[in-house]
Amino acid sequence: MNTFERELSKVFTDCKSIDNPTFVGSACYGDVAPDLKAKIQFVTMGRADYYEALRITMLNRTEGKVDAITMRLSDLLGKKRTANFPEGVYPYIWKDRNAVEWYAYQPTPADYKIIREAVASYLDVFRQPLPEIPKAPPKQKKTTKSRDQAR
Repeated sequence: MNTFERELSKVFTDCKSIDNPTFVGSACYGDVAPDLKAKIQFVTMGRADYYEALRITMLNRTEGKVDAITMRLSDLLGKKRTANFPEGVYPYIWKDRNAVEWYAYQPTPADYKIIREAVASYLDVFRQPLPEIPKAPPKQKKTTKSRDQAR
């Protein structure tokens, strides 16, 4: 397991929102609904080797990509203070040569829970049944006399 898979495992192994999580290729795949899988992975946001967000892609087994969302770790966790960064630092994973690790701040179990709950909220959108929209009764046509009948 690589660093990305290990970190995703910390978040999603016991997650009730994803069934059968599998960690492979720096991503987590899991069942959300009968024909729907989620693919979750750390992604960069334009800066090389600076993995500051999670991308969740919903995949239909037969039709492909259904939807995707990117959640920034800074939006989910905010700034975290450390001894070296008293003003705070936004959490992210960085790749420095052959090392892949959290930069300056290691998330706590509470942080992993925040991430898990945010992802679960998104996944629930696809799990919930769509509400039935009542159909309007058919409009009745107005009966008008034809010109011939009016004479």
